[in-house]
Amino acid sequence: MGLGDKISNKAEEVAGKAKAGAGRATDDKDLQADGRAQETTANLKQAGEKAKDSFKK
Repeated sequence: MGLGDKISNKAEEVAGKAKAGAGRATDDKDLQADGRAQETTANLKQAGEKAKDSFKK
């Protein structure tokens, strides 16, 4: 997993957490759901990259 991928995935995860938090603060269920979905997508990408890295070793 390249450093750029790690940074990109972590940034996407943080953005998702921020969106979900903003959705909770404003009682906006759609924004909250979008944030959770973005966070989940980033976590899945990170897991996939870690799996690829384990096969490379």
